[in-house]
Amino acid sequence: MAKAKVNTLEFDRDACNNCGMCITVCPHGVFAEDGRAVRLADPDACMECGACALNCSQEAIRVDSGVGCANAMIMAALTGRKEVTCGCDSCC
Repeated sequence: MAKAKVNTLEFDRDACNNCGMCITVCPHGVFAEDGRAVRLADPDACMECGACALNCSQEAIRVDSGVGCANAMIMAALTGRKEVTCGCDSCC
């Protein structure tokens, strides 16, 4: 099982059926086509929104949604904050 370094994303390539839904729904290009199964193209770009895991029919993807940058952006929008702090080094 492949894991990202800066977030909770886990991907089980052996369980993947190559449907491509994770590629379609991911807003940051974390996944890419790669023959028989999808591959992690940029796992550290994951903002932990959870769209990939929710749309994976094989349960090959696990991520703790609501803990990363996606959650920070939503909370900033709801509370009117102009600066988003998500605890990561990348720009959210």
